[in-house]
Amino acid sequence: MDLFGTAGIRGSAVDSVTPELALQVGQAVGQAGREFVVGRDGRETGEALAAAVEAGLESAGADVRRVGMVPTPTLAFASIGRYGVQLTASHNPPADNGIKLFDDGVEFDRDAERALEERVADGTAPASWDAWGNGEDIAVLEEYRSTVASYLEPRRVPASHPVATSGELPDSPLAGVEIAVDCGNGMGSLATPQVLGRLGASVVTVNGSVDGHFPGRPSKPTPETLTDFRAYLADSDAVLGVAHDGDADRVVLLDGTGDVVHEDTVVAILAEYYVRSADVSDPVLVTTPNASGRIDERVDAAGGRVERVRLGALHEGIERARRKSGDVVFAAEPWKHIHPALGTWIDGVASAGLLAVLVADAGGLDPLRAPITERPYRKRSIRCPDGAKATAIAQLESTLPAEYPAAAVSTDYGVRLDFDDGSWVLVRPSGTEPYIRVYAESESVEDLVAAVTDLVESAVEAA
Repeated sequence: MDLFGTAGIRGSAVDSVTPELALQVGQAVGQAGREFVVGRDGRETGEALAAAVEAGLESAGADVRRVGMVPTPTLAFASIGRYGVQLTASHNPPADNGIKLFDDGVEFDRDAERALEERVADGTAPASWDAWGNGEDIAVLEEYRSTVASYLEPRRVPASHPVATSGELPDSPLAGVEIAVDCGNGMGSLATPQVLGRLGASVVTVNGSVDGHFPGRPSKPTPETLTDFRAYLADSDAVLGVAHDGDADRVVLLDGTGDVVHEDTVVAILAEYYVRSADVSDPVLVTTPNASGRIDERVDAAGGRVERVRLGALHEGIERARRKSGDVVFAAEPWKHIHPALGTWIDGVASAGLLAVLVADAGGLDPLRAPITERPYRKRSIRCPDGAKATAIAQLESTLPAEYPAAAVSTDYGVRLDFDDGSWVLVRPSGTEPYIRVYAESESVEDLVAAVTDLVESAVEAA
């Protein structure tokens, strides 16, 4: 049984993530004496699925604390010292839903997911009638917002940064700064505008009502789905815009003209900030194989180092780096960031706030981008049946290095080639769809992608 993808369980609420499955997951993960917080996003199917999870948990002997509709980072925050379940399909269409599980603020790792899959497959019986757990409603959103605002309030561009400015932060770091937030009718509506407001910003909220139909735009924020928001920014006085997906674990950054800032540039900005701010001997950024070399360049310039881990496994990368005695100061994959000094969860609300503070302190977004080399970037998907992926990738582990003998090769998570001029290409199988993905960054990116795509297609045909 393969329940979990790269980010929890996710799929159609009618055909896949059904109340029956939610009940089974609750019974399989719940145990006598455990305490769970259960939350959900604003999807129409969330209330019923949350009720099914709660029934499963309590019938297994666990106690449930219902937190209602909250951003996923809020649920993760509430799971500190206990377990957590969030019903959310993140950026998926409104007919989908999903289940994310947390243990003490950390998403379940691969071992925990596999163990849970086995228990669901085997089936679990309810506890004795007199050993069932109980449920109650609790409030966590206000505490979460206060915690994030307090974390962000003293932040500023570090003195060692190339664009550091002199002077003290005002009492409110975003005083006089106009910021636009497109919440996409999702959970960001309940946290990001409020946190930015507490930091002094003048906040304009777009699509700020929670609505599981996502009437304002599709839940996934992309340049195409953000067309109206981009047009608004171009005609507004906002210095920047931020946009969230349905549960606010993702964040997209836009400049004051409405242009979307590349997700790897956003990671580079945050990574350089954290490395330069860290008072540790071995500051480490954990990221994924598809992350740009521009990130490595800024982390290296700041005196840190980069470690990579498979997509969807930032927490595993953090643990591995810590076992090697590294101090993980930041962890990120595209659009999703973990701020270890705040907490162990992916948090788009905290990212939105920190980016706003850094932009305000630097006197704009452009100074923060100036040290970053932004080479052309492309991503391409080549159709490949799931059963052929392993054979095709095994062949590419030989053919790609042979075609580019001067490149440094890594085969930890697909095949990645790094070139002396900072260019790179990654070929990896999709974990959720019948594709092999090609990611590339180069001044001659079209030629590189075309050549690598030919090799991938040949490998797929031979598989």
